[in-house]
Amino acid sequence: MFKKILFATNASPACDAAAKIAFELAQKYDAELTLFHVFGEPSRGASQRVKSYATGQDAELGPDYVDWIKQEMQATYGELADKYTTPVFAAKAGIPSTEILRLARDMDADCIIMGAHARQDDTAAERFRGIVGTTMQKVAQRAKCPVLIISRPCETCFWYFNQIIFGTDFSKASLAAFQFAYKMASHIGCKLHLFHALDIQVSQAGIPPGQKSIETRIAEAKAKIQEHYVSLMDNFDNYEITVWEGVPYVELLKYAREVSGDLIVMAHHTRELDPDEALFGSTVEQVVLRSACPVASVNRPDKL
Repeated sequence: MFKKILFATNASPACDAAAKIAFELAQKYDAELTLFHVFGEPSRGASQRVKSYATGQDAELGPDYVDWIKQEMQATYGELADKYTTPVFAAKAGIPSTEILRLARDMDADCIIMGAHARQDDTAAERFRGIVGTTMQKVAQRAKCPVLIISRPCETCFWYFNQIIFGTDFSKASLAAFQFAYKMASHIGCKLHLFHALDIQVSQAGIPPGQKSIETRIAEAKAKIQEHYVSLMDNFDNYEITVWEGVPYVELLKYAREVSGDLIVMAHHTRELDPDEALFGSTVEQVVLRSACPVASVNRPDKL
């Protein structure tokens, strides 16, 4: 399933949940695991200095400093390495999203794993909207492989998966997300939930739709799921189609809790734009910040 996994980390406790999944996933699939930390912004010009993202302090950039960073990473993740698998440690100065994408491309990664944010705070807080919009957003926009985003600890990840939820808005990007979700479900042998939320907030002249109209739209959405996705699943029959109405991210999170979802898979944006130009969709953003299980953002079929 996965041969090369890139775990992008700042080596802080905020990344511990993502780290555990990265190590477990690498062991499960006997994959090559690379732990990568972009530690600072290099100074401009000929000066060999770097400003640490963690402390904001300047340091002399050279082989000894990079080796020290790697030693710190080895100390941080030594216990996981002893328990699961020995990773490759890599560190570099630069712009985090740029360097993560460059390394993923150079190593031909099958999956990028990241934490939802870089600080240990309430992940549902409004101020995290800005944090989601930086490194994680840029990586999700441009990555050619699935990006697995972890916001909270997951005890059963990729070992005892029973329920994978694919959330769709029927955009072109959603087809790539479906292909990943379907491949995961069929490979693991678990149930695949095909979910769509009707956004009934938008109505003509401010008049909410009637129940008959909602039921008609639900029937149309279920038919569209059959046409767009079920028709591509060959003989796979361990699936369920569900359409609810309401605020999309709220309904998706409620549904994930109801079925005890182990993984939510979505396209990384919800508008018909070029993936390189699209912003991180508000639905995906809210799901990432609040989900109790990992969220896979998939925007291209390149590495599926």
